[in-house]
Amino acid sequence: MDHPNVLDIILLLATGVTAAYMVWRFWTRYGWEKKVYALYYILGFAVLFVSGVLLIFMGYDILKTPFVLTVASLIPFGISVGIVRQYFGKFKKGYIWFATIGILAIAVTSFAQMATLKRIAVPLFHGVAGFIIFLGPFLVKKYGEGNPAKGFEWVGIGGMLIGIGGLALASLTLGKALLGIFTAALVHNILAVLLLLMALAFAWGFMKDIKN
Repeated sequence: MDHPNVLDIILLLATGVTAAYMVWRFWTRYGWEKKVYALYYILGFAVLFVSGVLLIFMGYDILKTPFVLTVASLIPFGISVGIVRQYFGKFKKGYIWFATIGILAIAVTSFAQMATLKRIAVPLFHGVAGFIIFLGPFLVKKYGEGNPAKGFEWVGIGGMLIGIGGLALASLTLGKALLGIFTAALVHNILAVLLLLMALAFAWGFMKDIKN
């Protein structure tokens, strides 16, 4: 089994600490605000924390399993739905349906080993969720609702990184180097640092918004 090296373990631990901190901050926010979107953010960061722990103890090969692929997809699911519910409420019903169907499609095609359909479901869901997380923070002031603090755009940077991570994950699960770039070796080399940079970007952007 391909286990992470010492540097990767340190990076994954840092990612876990960052994710756990954000779970606590959003739980605190939910405690006084009682807004459902905070629960979706909590879901995303909680799964990020669990994913990091699993990678440390079980190695990168676990990413190829249907269960982990489905669970890991809850990270972009939670964060993208949270952004839509918080700032683009008029689209929330349609997007929640799309995201829920996307998660179910990934689960069914993964466990049922429906390779052809999985090649469609995984990139489609991760691509759309990634674009929402990436573009949403930049577009919210012009097209959305509410007034996020300056610096919330860092969440969009995290969205760009989670989109790259989704393509990397899809390469492992589909057994094919997407775009001719994301080989298994490259994914193993960049995944830990990608997860940490993503978590830090999310934390910086969301904390600006929480303190607003």
